[in-house]
Amino acid sequence: MAGFAEVGSEGVDLMLSDSTNALVPGHVLSERTAGEALREVIRRAAGRVVIACFASNIHRIQQVLLAAKETERVVAFIGRSMVRNVQIASELGYLDVPPGVMVSVEDAGRHPGARVVIVCTGSQGEPLSALSLMAVREHRHIELAENDTVVFSATPIPGNESAVRRVIDGLARIGVEVVAPPQAPVHVSGHGASGELRTMLSLVRPKWFIPVHGEYRMLRAHARIAQETGVPADHTLLVEDGDVVELGRGRLRKASKVDAGYVFVDGLGIGDVEDVVLRDRRLLAADGILVCVLSVDRQTGDLLAGPDLISRGFVYEGQAGVFYEEARAEIRASLEGVPREELADWASMRRHVRRSLGKFVWSRTGRRPIILPVVMEV
Repeated sequence: MAGFAEVGSEGVDLMLSDSTNALVPGHVLSERTAGEALREVIRRAAGRVVIACFASNIHRIQQVLLAAKETERVVAFIGRSMVRNVQIASELGYLDVPPGVMVSVEDAGRHPGARVVIVCTGSQGEPLSALSLMAVREHRHIELAENDTVVFSATPIPGNESAVRRVIDGLARIGVEVVAPPQAPVHVSGHGASGELRTMLSLVRPKWFIPVHGEYRMLRAHARIAQETGVPADHTLLVEDGDVVELGRGRLRKASKVDAGYVFVDGLGIGDVEDVVLRDRRLLAADGILVCVLSVDRQTGDLLAGPDLISRGFVYEGQAGVFYEEARAEIRASLEGVPREELADWASMRRHVRRSLGKFVWSRTGRRPIILPVVMEV
């Protein structure tokens, strides 16, 4: 606090500050609160205790290690990021691992459940995380039982609520006890609430201010806090991903934009999946594909065979044979009304088949599968 105040007295041109909890009133509780709650959960648990938290929350992991030592339990870590972070933090001296407390997940299975704590990833409901696999009984090392306790030592990031609820429902089906905030204070946010943000702005006293990290409504709330602490409204910039801000001669201004957003990785390709490809994949996933094969006389354009229909992922509620026969009849009837010179143009014929078959399928099923006409010349 004193250091920030000293920097503020020297003069700060620009301050950028996290806005995630700008709409949360007051101050965030001390991290000690979460440590005491975790210790109590571990102390009273009858079986194994599984604690899901962010792999980067080294202090939370330290609290679990100390609580396990006090309750004479061993701790096993599961999840690649979790194991890697624990190893790095231990090597750098940021994590004090009491002797005999940390064991491998394989060794943890040799101890009674009442003497085991598992620290794992999956607090956000990630599909392939350790906790998600445990919730559907697919984890290769841990099979949860009814007397086990699972602790969510984190709150869902906005957008992850449904995934977290799915995991909790899976755990409930197994019968384990689930402990999660806000019912229990087993997590303390790492993002400052409005009271702390106001204190920081009062200490630093920046000439210009840019709120960052948060949804737009949170950025706006943080900007209002800055203005209430003395930052002029015209010295507060609201920016989003991709906005460029230029600093010069004591002033800030928005400049051009750069591309920012999701980069899709598809096989060996990175960022080369176009929007049209993604659109087709969504359509395939939703309504499937219907292939129409026709054999046509090269000279006259007369229909010699077909149309034959092949479908994948397209389901027709009813007798599929009758539906496809009616669709073939519809295509034949529609082709009879097309001028011969148009039928000689294969591109025109494909467009006509796609249009007529699409109308028929929509009228009967209410679906819009991808229709792929294939014209074979004979």
